[in-house]
Amino acid sequence: MAGRLPDRDIAAIRERVRIEDVVGEYVALKRAGADSAKGLCPFHDEKSPSFHVRPNHGLFHCFGCGEGGDVFAFLQKIEHIGFVEAVEQMADRLGYQINYEGGGTSVQRDRGTRSRLVAANAAAHEFYMARLREPDAEMARKYLTERNFDANAAQQFGCGYAPAGWDVLTKHLLRKGFDFKELEAAGLSRQGQRGPIDRFHRRLLWPIRNLGGDVIGFGARKLFDDDTMPGKYINTPETLLYKKSQVLFGLDLAKRDIAKGHQAVVVEGYTDVMAMHLAGVKTAVASCGTAFGDEHLALLRRLLMDDNFWRGEIIYTFDGDAAGQAAALKAFAGDQKLAGQTYIAIAPDGQDPCELRQHSGDGAVRDLVARRTPLYEFVVRGLLAEHNLDTAEGQVEALRRAVPVVAQIKDNALRKAYATKLAGWVGWDDIQTVVRRVGEEAKRNRNGGPRSGIPSRSAAQSSAVVAEHPAARPNPNDPTLLPQRQTLGAALQYPAMAGAVFDSLEPEAFTHPAYAAVRALIAKAGGTAAGLGGAEWVNAVCDGTDDLTMRALVSELSGEPLPVKSANGIPRFIAGVLARTQEAWVGRQTAELKSKLQRVSSTEEPEAYMALFGDLVALEQYRKSLLEQAMGNHDDFAAG
Repeated sequence: MAGRLPDRDIAAIRERVRIEDVVGEYVALKRAGADSAKGLCPFHDEKSPSFHVRPNHGLFHCFGCGEGGDVFAFLQKIEHIGFVEAVEQMADRLGYQINYEGGGTSVQRDRGTRSRLVAANAAAHEFYMARLREPDAEMARKYLTERNFDANAAQQFGCGYAPAGWDVLTKHLLRKGFDFKELEAAGLSRQGQRGPIDRFHRRLLWPIRNLGGDVIGFGARKLFDDDTMPGKYINTPETLLYKKSQVLFGLDLAKRDIAKGHQAVVVEGYTDVMAMHLAGVKTAVASCGTAFGDEHLALLRRLLMDDNFWRGEIIYTFDGDAAGQAAALKAFAGDQKLAGQTYIAIAPDGQDPCELRQHSGDGAVRDLVARRTPLYEFVVRGLLAEHNLDTAEGQVEALRRAVPVVAQIKDNALRKAYATKLAGWVGWDDIQTVVRRVGEEAKRNRNGGPRSGIPSRSAAQSSAVVAEHPAARPNPNDPTLLPQRQTLGAALQYPAMAGAVFDSLEPEAFTHPAYAAVRALIAKAGGTAAGLGGAEWVNAVCDGTDDLTMRALVSELSGEPLPVKSANGIPRFIAGVLARTQEAWVGRQTAELKSKLQRVSSTEEPEAYMALFGDLVALEQYRKSLLEQAMGNHDDFAAG
């Protein structure tokens, strides 16, 4: 039985341990005075640092949740261990020999404690690493070398191999003095039909470490087709040491670079972490046996020390497929809790970082991170890609889906910036309308109203049905629609003057469904070239529909006087209002071209880019001439 911990040894260990070094392995600390360092509390969720460490006093205290104490209290809380284990862990760290009262210096520690499980995992790791060099591990070594990982890389990341025998590791550890209950509690062995057996067989292994560098579990990759264990990857089960939602592979190697560079790169697998680090991206980590979640994010936040919005940066390397999109949307929701910049990096052809390094070298991996895309942009562009933005219907549907997403951005300035970008990406020339819609949606979210989020397809279709029905009467005083209204009035009242210019107007020049329907009725009646006039012409247009609302609107437009000072000004006014309507339509076309141009890379698709650029220049020149024509008739236009 172990002896008692002497008070003098406890005091000696406490005095020799630098509390700021121990806490600094879990929290990024920043100087906050002569004898104070601060960081984000690891014991509760906070956005501004209220957790303080006093190095000269050997104490910590959080002014947010009230937790505090010495280095042993910190370890007990953060590692969920007892006082004795905390003291022994620090003794091991210092190389300090404890003289147990009544037990000497070589007393075996209590079986089943955290320290014993850590020791069991360490012994297992040593065993697995040695087995990787044996002949039966040829497939494991081949797996690594085929991915450009040599023996030094395998050593750096602690790769190992679990042999084929049912209980080879278990017997090895039992001979070292561990008992089966400890091996079972550490997730290394389990009870088989004929006795204790190993957890892993015939698999390539990676050690999973905590922030302090202790091995607390393993990740295992399938190598053989006849491997009957479920899953390509399996991990150590949840144990006293290993909580998969609270650990990240590679974090023990990356933590200092993450804290120093205020950047973390989140990848999806063990080999991706290896590829990133070997390529020079030392801040890469991966979740182990579970999806990247809120607790992982909180873990990184403490290291990023991102109390300032522009300080911390997290880069996700999701795949560009549907699963990657879903992961990005989840990250988007989580990002609202993160006071830092969040990005997405996607390798070409859907490659992961390991494949990218294998095929294109270390430089390509570094470039992948350097060319990251803001998460907000990635999510919104992903939604827009589902729609044909070359059509009005596609633009409207895209906005219906994207506006609620942009509205979820909590930072006001950033939300407005992305609302403006959204209008450009869609090709919607009325930018302020998009900004206003986003603002209204954000306000509803803040006030606890119904949150639209991403509208369901059925909801969007219902809205589209309403939009396509022309029965709604447009507001005759709407200034944005007034040129369209007056253009239709001119075509109905003075068809000979409107003539070929009106007939050449595209249906899309009329943005209100009711006005577009009137334009279609005029075309159905033969257009202004039909040679009709007066009541006969108006009746011919009305005869094209049985909709009483539409017939009434045609009648209204045909009787509404044009705003001119005298009859002599009618031709100039009509020419001006037609030019104004045409200019507005060309403006929308210009916005669409600009949107397309933003979606084409000038370096990757130079010919397509230059063709679009040429069309854009031509449209801009045409729009300028129309605007001059419209403004030349401004006096007559403004007279009404």
